[in-house]
Amino acid sequence: MPEQKMFLSSYGQRNIETQTQTRRICNCTWRRSIFLLLLCTVTLFYYYTNITPNWRTIWWKQYNATKLWSLSHSPKIVYPKPALALKPLAKNVSTVTEPAIFKNAGEKLETSSAVTLSLTRPPTQMVNRPVQTPEPKPAPYVSPGPYVVEYPYEYHYVINEAKACEEKKPFLLLMVPVAPSNRAHRDIIRQTWGKETEVMGKVVKLFFVLGLQSGQPRPELQEQILKESQQYHDLIQSNFLDCYKNLTIKTMVMLKWMDSYCSTASYAMKIDSDVFLNVQNLIKMLSNAPKKNYLSGLVARGAQVLRNPKSKWYLPVSLFPNPVYPRYALGFAYVLSVDLAKKLLEASYHVKALYIEDVYLGLCMQYLKIPPTDPPNWGYFHVFPVRYSRCAYSKIVATTLYTTTNRVWLWNNFKQPGPLC
Repeated sequence: MPEQKMFLSSYGQRNIETQTQTRRICNCTWRRSIFLLLLCTVTLFYYYTNITPNWRTIWWKQYNATKLWSLSHSPKIVYPKPALALKPLAKNVSTVTEPAIFKNAGEKLETSSAVTLSLTRPPTQMVNRPVQTPEPKPAPYVSPGPYVVEYPYEYHYVINEAKACEEKKPFLLLMVPVAPSNRAHRDIIRQTWGKETEVMGKVVKLFFVLGLQSGQPRPELQEQILKESQQYHDLIQSNFLDCYKNLTIKTMVMLKWMDSYCSTASYAMKIDSDVFLNVQNLIKMLSNAPKKNYLSGLVARGAQVLRNPKSKWYLPVSLFPNPVYPRYALGFAYVLSVDLAKKLLEASYHVKALYIEDVYLGLCMQYLKIPPTDPPNWGYFHVFPVRYSRCAYSKIVATTLYTTTNRVWLWNNFKQPGPLC
């Protein structure tokens, strides 16, 4: 019995120690479980509230971080059609490109070809590069036909004297249309009536209006023209082809230059390079002329439209059905007030640009409802050459000349002192 009691006492003590140790282990395990559960809860809450919006789904997909995310959150790719404008993107949609390489979690994309990804993230974190739309092909050239020129059109100046009228306000501009290759006529005019820079106290300015050379290209010709311009500063060259058909363009370019760079002048005369000009008589005539809406010269009335296709000035009925032209000043020499330049340019947008330059100007005047004015003396302008004599030439303003006339000799003889008649 005493031994049995001792065994029971020893067994009971060991049992009590075992239970105590078990309770300790359970208590420790339960506390660790609660701690781990709290840690997992905090970790998941942190990731879902702070990190998830910044996860880069493309990065995950590229490096196969998780197949489940790629399958369930892969972005929808829409390739924009070329040569079409992009439609505005919806909210929470950013424009990025594929392939996309992310350097860090907060950096922008580096892209190569445009796609659209639907992402719920601030669009400012993405690079927004518009699709490069190819330039549209220019429309094929369509000729206006043999009797109409390309005007209105924005022609540009190859050689310009933009500041020629700034130092002295000219009273009269002498505008001479001439071919680029016709240096001889330019030199003759500079030696004759073109050298008269001040007449009766009025400042006179001379300019030659040129286009680009036609026919076989001659690079040395343009170099010569540039040197000539540097020497005399009286050339105005524009980028239209210089030929007879484009005389209308040349005249409109001349008016454009007058309006843009010399609108302070009072009058301008358009005069051909083979015409004699009595500058003093012209100044006298303009001293009593209207200051505005004035155009005068040899005014044609009731001129018939030529219907013979072989004629140099032929016009078909389909283009100009009227049998006669409106009043117009013949193109070899006419004078106008400079204010008309802007008005004629505006009228050109409403009148078909016929290749017959003086007729076209008459049509523009008709549109403006401003009739050309007859000169005070019917003998001032002569379209047919007047036989030379000092007396006869002292009574005219302008006349054409025979091609065989020695114009330098004629001028020097006319300007000699002594009685004219």
